[in-house]
Amino acid sequence: MPYSPKHKRDTREKILESARRLFNRNGYSGVSIDEIMSNAGLTHGGFYRHFRGKDELYAAAVRQFLCKKTPAAWQKRREPSAVTKPHAQRIVDAYFSREHFDDRDGCCPLLGTSSDVQRRGEVVKAAYQEVAEQLIEVFEDHLNGPRARERALALVALCVGGMVLARNVCDPDLADDFRRTAHAQVRRTAGWT
Repeated sequence: MPYSPKHKRDTREKILESARRLFNRNGYSGVSIDEIMSNAGLTHGGFYRHFRGKDELYAAAVRQFLCKKTPAAWQKRREPSAVTKPHAQRIVDAYFSREHFDDRDGCCPLLGTSSDVQRRGEVVKAAYQEVAEQLIEVFEDHLNGPRARERALALVALCVGGMVLARNVCDPDLADDFRRTAHAQVRRTAGWT
């Protein structure tokens, strides 16, 4: 008896969630299909019923970040004053939060997978670009004026670059300096100070 469409969707979601966490934590090359399937509580054989290969899975896992049903802890609203802040500012504040910095499994894939993307094919690069474009769009919608796109691009570069640098240095004080300084610069550039 074949599985129901709901079972197939649920299984695919388990695979995607496992892949997203493991890719963020260990990178593309540091994770095998066997590990992803095992982490999802499934067997290797079932993988190809859902994906043609690892690149397709990686792209789908990166895109899943954009449409997760349940936000990660660092994405949840924490303070009552957050409702008075613009949506883009709430995103930036969450992005530079300590919770996001520490969340290796659930972080934005622009941080967790950045070094892997350059060595992958077009399918993977297109998914990564899609996440970047979504972030650009959020900022562009908030910023007004003739240079809104340019400023939005700068904000995304500061967000991602600041957090990537913070995550990849050994000195925790320097990491915090990168995170705080990039956050402050984003707020100034966006006019939130």
